[in-house]
Amino acid sequence: MFSKLSKLTSVALFSFSASFMAAQSANATIVQFQTVMGDFSVNLYDKTTPKTVENFLNYVKSGAYTNTIIHRSVPGFVVQGGGFKYPLADAAQNAAVINEPVYANKRGTIAMAKLGGQPNSATNQWFFNLADNSATLDPQNGGFTVFGEVTGNGMAIIDAMAALSIFNFGSPLNELPLRNYTATDSTKGVPRTDKNYVMILGVVVLDANVDSAASLTPAKTTYTPSTGGGSSSSGGGGGAMGWASLLMLLTLLGLGRSRR
Repeated sequence: MFSKLSKLTSVALFSFSASFMAAQSANATIVQFQTVMGDFSVNLYDKTTPKTVENFLNYVKSGAYTNTIIHRSVPGFVVQGGGFKYPLADAAQNAAVINEPVYANKRGTIAMAKLGGQPNSATNQWFFNLADNSATLDPQNGGFTVFGEVTGNGMAIIDAMAALSIFNFGSPLNELPLRNYTATDSTKGVPRTDKNYVMILGVVVLDANVDSAASLTPAKTTYTPSTGGGSSSSGGGGGAMGWASLLMLLTLLGLGRSRR
């Protein structure tokens, strides 16, 4: 009897341990982006933006970001990915996630892209803020959910992506950054390969500690999302919008999930 109970206990403990480890993995807060231009880490804010982090990690765990591309680059603004795989095709897309506009869109943060005028429409696409875009993005479309920040030398790698030549191959690739590709290549219609795209080879979990963001101090947004999720004509300060902000707003539609 003791022997049978011991075996049953061992099985139960193993089952519990496996479930515990799975739960820990599901709550991972540090991931590594493995790219053709170098690897970098992102610390996720899973305690303050839990639904967004859970959504992102579901894509990570399923391998949905493997061999995807950076399909949009706007120097001084954002680089965007997550929506298209190589060879060029739509990446897997799950149901939309609820908006969680807690933090400001400061340089070095990662945020979710979504459809214009639809605050709760984010799915698989994300973008890295190259500058402090909080005055432009935080008041728009209910706010763009910031759910993590780049750590270490990661922004040097992302800045290098943003410094690449940009080509217009029509929406959704009208702001496409390419490597080892020239204007002459474009004119001649030279086919693009994995040697040209900014490839995300994979995104993997590095640290499953749910408190790994405890020492970080991300800036909180100062804007209260409007119930309609529409755009605001001012930055919340009561003054007229400057020309620079107006021009930046013209690029916001590109932060929607591109459709092919």
